Formats: sequence, C-alpha cells, structure tokens
Amino acid sequence: MKATFGALLAFAMMTGSAMAADFTMKFGTATFNEDQHKFIEVFKEELAARTDRIEVEIYPQSQLGPIPRQIEGLQFGTQEAFISPVDFFVGVDKRFGVFSAPGLYRDKEHAAALMADPAVQDAVDEMARAKGMVLLGQFAYGNHDYIAKDPIETLADFEGMKIRVNATDMEREAMARVGATGVPMPLGEVLPALQQGVIDGTRSVVTIFIAFKYWDYADTITVINDTMLVSAALLSQQWFDSLPEDLQATVLEAGDAAQTRWQAESFEFHKGLRAVWEENGGKFIELPAADRDEMISRLSTVGADATANDPETRAFFDFLNEVAAKY
Repeated sequence: MKATFGALLAFAMMTGSAMAADFTMKFGTATFNEDQHKFIEVFKEELAARTDRIEVEIYPQSQLGPIPRQIEGLQFGTQEAFISPVDFFVGVDKRFGVFSAPGLYRDKEHAAALMADPAVQDAVDEMARAKGMVLLGQFAYGNHDYIAKDPIETLADFEGMKIRVNATDMEREAMARVGATGVPMPLGEVLPALQQGVIDGTRSVVTIFIAFKYWDYADTITVINDTMLVSAALLSQQWFDSLPEDLQATVLEAGDAAQTRWQAESFEFHKGLRAVWEENGGKFIELPAADRDEMISRLSTVGADATANDPETRAFFDFLNEVAAKY
C-alpha cells in the first residue's frame, strides 16, 4: 500500500509539474548540433530560470517542416518560434537579404557588434512585426566557406559551377560575379543534390558541414571569408500577443540573455571545429592570394548594385553600412 501511495504521489508530482506550464513554445530549426540548435537550448535554459509557465519544445533538423513552411507557421500562428539564417526571411521582406552583402563585415567580431546594436535590433523587429513575427534574438554565426565535389582551388574553378545558396538575389549575384550559378535550396536537400549532381557545391559554415557529415561526400573546404552568415530567431506574433504582458517581457528578456550568452560562447565553440573536420579525413584550403583579392574585388559592389533599383532595400543597406562604420 505504501508503494502504491508513493507511486501515486510521484505521478501526481509529475503531472503537477507538467501542468505548471500554461503555454507551449514549439521552437524549430533546420539544423542540429550547431549554433542555431544551441541557441534554442540556451534560450530554454534562460527562460526556465525566469518562469515555469512556458514549456519550450525543441524541434531540430526540420522536424516541423522545411524552412518556408516553418516561416509560414510563424505568420499563421501554428508554430511559436523558429531560428534560421536571416537570408531565408527574404521571402517576407527583401531587406532581410541585405545581411549577406559581401564586405559588410570585417570579421565575426564586427558582425557580432552589428547584430547586437540596438538600432539594428529595432529595425529588424519592426520588419518582422510588419509580417506577423517578433524578433527574439540574432547573432553572427560564422564565415561562409565553400565545399564541392571537385575542390575549389582557384577562382577559375567557380566557372560554370552550380552553387547552392540560401535564398537571396544578392547571393545569386555574388555567384554570377565569379562565373557560377547560385541555386537556392533548403538545407535538407543539399547533400542529396550534391550526391546526385543537381548542384556542384554549396556555401555555408563549417558547423553545417560537420553536423551533416559532408566529409562522406566531399572532404575539402575552401576558406574565402567573402561574407558572413547571421541568424535570427523569430516568434509568432499571434502567439506572442496571446501571452500576458508580464510573460511577453519575460520571453524577450530571456531572448536578449540567450543572444548575449550564445554569441559569446560561439567563439569558443568554433575553435575546435577545424580539428573535428580534419579528424574525419577533411582538409582546408585557401585560394591563391591573387585569386582571393580578385574575388573580393568583384564582390565588393554586389550590395550596392543588387539594391540599386529598390529604394527601400537600398535604404536599409545604407543604414547597415552606417551602423557598421561605428564599430
């Protein structure tokens, strides 16, 4: 009888704990075991330290659907949170594509300062809210690198290649400048597309190459540092508006804390990635200095040219450059 009572008491305690959460946040991403996944984990910790009224459920590796569907879920209120490279939000506002402009950032430290700037945060939040979303946090992810079936060893190797890009006109223009074709494609489709010859290569960050074990198909990463990948975590405004005001403030506070904490931790996290790639048979190469200088020169005007005929997007591009100049 004592054992039965104890079991019932334990069940009651478990049930009470489960019922303590008044709201559920399904938080999705297309990636796993890398920066975006870790940001969600950090956010969950920060939120749990502030309230037990919201239960964060983590869904990595596109478990809630491909990227476009998850963004629609935010707008329609069927998914509470999503984190992605900011480029993928270009479908709801072209200005999101400006963050991938070559030459906008000197390095990751510079990009981190720009992402944390209050004026930039306010501008992104305003853009998001106009499309039914709310900014939770954003951070500098890492430099873009390249990987291909036939390693990219010189600038001439880009000629005729089909390179997977995220989703922006700016990225397609950048690839055109080096003689390649930029092919937008959801992350989950990239490795099969490489294996089947649909594309010849892809540009992303080394954490993605490691998480998806690209070394099983292509072992050489070409480091160019021509631009930077940045990520944004957004909330469904429908869901956010359903929260009491005190919980809204708590969620945003936890988001700010997660952004600051993960941005700092990401630098340490990335230090060991090169060794992981090499331990699995991979290697890193760089373009010859003259080729890299020529590539950077060709890409230097992509941002200005790609936004020249869109006053709103051009204004945002100029704004980011102005803020970047402060750091």
